[in-house]
Amino acid sequence: MGDETVTAKPIIINGTYINPELGKYHARLRTLARSCLDIKEKNNASQDGMYILTTESGTYYQAFCDMTTAGGGWTLVASVHENNIKGKCSLGDRWSSQQGNDQNLPEGDGTWANTVTFGSAEGSTSDDYKNPGYYDISAKDVSVWHVPNNEQLKSWTSSAILRYHTESQFLTEHGGNLYHLFKKYPVRFGAGQCKSDMGPSSPVVYDTGDKDSTANLYGPSVGKEFESGFITFRVFNSDQAAVAMCSGVKPTECNPQHYCIGGGGFFSDHQQCGDFTALKQASKHLTQSAVLLFYR
Repeated sequence: MGDETVTAKPIIINGTYINPELGKYHARLRTLARSCLDIKEKNNASQDGMYILTTESGTYYQAFCDMTTAGGGWTLVASVHENNIKGKCSLGDRWSSQQGNDQNLPEGDGTWANTVTFGSAEGSTSDDYKNPGYYDISAKDVSVWHVPNNEQLKSWTSSAILRYHTESQFLTEHGGNLYHLFKKYPVRFGAGQCKSDMGPSSPVVYDTGDKDSTANLYGPSVGKEFESGFITFRVFNSDQAAVAMCSGVKPTECNPQHYCIGGGGFFSDHQQCGDFTALKQASKHLTQSAVLLFYR
């Protein structure tokens, strides 16, 4: 501005930030990485919380990192939250279809296998959530938390009714994340048969709960149709309707809509369409909890 001299104000004096919050922000920027595991390994981070990550293409986003469970390094990439258990493929059913039960939309919204993102990490228990890490991070295992709806982030770990993770490194055989897995095993009505066309399944290690507490969240008749202690992807019912994820269980019969979540856009029984399909006999502890998905 003419001959005026502008003097920059210092932000650090004697090695200390004048504004502590700015110091915290700069510390987070120095830890930019592709995943929480990268941050864990490169910076020895040990505190659970929000971190800034970047995609391969340079997009920055906030993600919640679990830096303590089973060695830490878990990145929260998505949550499945049922906003209306009575709504059937209605508004808010982002992991199945928001366009109704329609045979002409066999994949519904296709969220399991596309790059659409929505929601916020901190709001994962209050709404559906999907960040760029879902399709960008290359991972080996998954971790799943079932956290009561509307629970604040600081209480997620202590309030979770179930927490478990895989150690089989099964994702390495399916492209390194669920995005690639569901490209290989599309969640689409009519794309396969019950039992014969089931996607990958992996045993889990429990961090909160166990096989019995998982089974007890469902009615006794439903409990006879699966084996708990697993996580299973892309299965079909007897009508060839697809469900995306059987979290905590592996189906042994042909009615996965009663204990699995997510799905395509069409079920022969209209009442089964939705993010939580037809969990009629499941405990309210389960149906009123969001399913949080992590990678490592």
